[in-house]
Amino acid sequence: MPTYHYRCKNCQYDFTEHQSFDDEPITVCPRCGEAQVRKVFSAVPIEFKGHGFYRTDSGSHGSSSKK
Repeated sequence: MPTYHYRCKNCQYDFTEHQSFDDEPITVCPRCGEAQVRKVFSAVPIEFKGHGFYRTDSGSHGSSSKK
């Protein structure tokens, strides 16, 4: 089940919920009771591993095209 991060615009309460893809988003704050809750979206961390990526190849050791 995915975990969603929510924040209330009224009282700034942050919370997370495990919800199915079919569940309706939460709109009422469990702390203050106002219908001011919105999902918080953030970037997904990405780590490049293996050959073919600059950080794991020999890019920092100089160019092999020098003659």
